[in-house]
Amino acid sequence: MFKKSSYSSVVENCVEIAIPGSDGPDPVAIRDSKNPDGPILWCGPRAYRSFTRAIRAGELRPR
Repeated sequence: MFKKSSYSSVVENCVEIAIPGSDGPDPVAIRDSKNPDGPILWCGPRAYRSFTRAIRAGELRPR
């Protein structure tokens, strides 16, 4: 089940994620909530944790 990010706004920057129930090898799904039938980005749990850590640390900047 996809959940909308608490950082998403109503009009733009809308991201939804679906995280598997356990800490197993199942992939994390990421999509644009404005386009739920559009493409989905899949990544492993370890890559997702690294990605979210980098965002929180301010290591990633929008282009």
